[in-house]
Amino acid sequence: MKAVAYSKSLPIDHDAALIDVEMPAPQATGRDLLVEVRAISVNPVDTKIRRNVAPPEGQNKVIGWDAAGVVKAVGPDVTLFKPGDEVWYAGDLTRAGTNSELHLVDERIVGYKPKNLDFAQAAALPLTTITAWELLFDRLEVSRDAGATRGKSLLVIGAAGGVGSILVQLARQLTGMTIIGTASRPETVDWIKELGAHHVIDHSKPLNEEFARLGLPPATYVAALNQTDRHWTAITELVAPQGKIALIDDIDAIDVRLLKRKSVSLHWELMFTRSMFETPDMHKQHQLLNDVARLVETGAVKTTLTERFGTINAANLKRAHALIESNRAKGKIVLEGF
Repeated sequence: MKAVAYSKSLPIDHDAALIDVEMPAPQATGRDLLVEVRAISVNPVDTKIRRNVAPPEGQNKVIGWDAAGVVKAVGPDVTLFKPGDEVWYAGDLTRAGTNSELHLVDERIVGYKPKNLDFAQAAALPLTTITAWELLFDRLEVSRDAGATRGKSLLVIGAAGGVGSILVQLARQLTGMTIIGTASRPETVDWIKELGAHHVIDHSKPLNEEFARLGLPPATYVAALNQTDRHWTAITELVAPQGKIALIDDIDAIDVRLLKRKSVSLHWELMFTRSMFETPDMHKQHQLLNDVARLVETGAVKTTLTERFGTINAANLKRAHALIESNRAKGKIVLEGF
């Protein structure tokens, strides 16, 4: 089968940063689905793994953690899917990635693809959707009762990125909160407003000054999706007493003592935790993907695809990685077909 891989961790402008390879086709066992990959999307985790995790000498590593495709075969213990089903999922950080024609994935972290989306539109969503859903409802424990959240607010730092783009939609559609997103360019400001943010502030400026400019009260919840260390002091000033903060980005150090005076709680979200440790509630990712598929099919949530980069090959994936690393991506970059 065709795949895109790397054998050494290299800068993305190096010729061998990503390469086209041929690999043996995997076989489905246990609860695994063998999926014929039709489309993938690219996430920051792809670039971080490529830069920092070198495969053993002489071996190739396939990455990628978003896919939409068709089930080709199932393992003997599979109960949720059958060959021919159209699916979407984000995969498992501890296994081979989705940048290949055929891919193995545990059925418990797979959902049925929304019927009204093509494979590329669907591939844009799984990883960011799982991250946003778990951050909002599992980590911050936000109620899905609109009445219970009315009068509360959510600050989303980095709202125009992949996770922010779906988080804003979920919060707007499933809660009664006021949503404040951050962006610094006209096109990303417009994007966040289109997705449902009530207010947009400029994260290139001091956030507390931006809150004061709009007369906004302290935020009940904060989702810090990127550059948390840069904004940390402002976040601790803007969060409401007894509020909650959730993080997803990699940071060197923050002073958590700044949270004590307000009794603010801090939460981490990593969507790979359930699959990595095979937690007893691992199947919740199957359920939430199906829940979101229904929201997409009713028009309540839309795909966050913004760029189609052509077929799945090393050259196009290198372009996608470069754009992600520039920190100027909006929404999601998708590639489709081999």
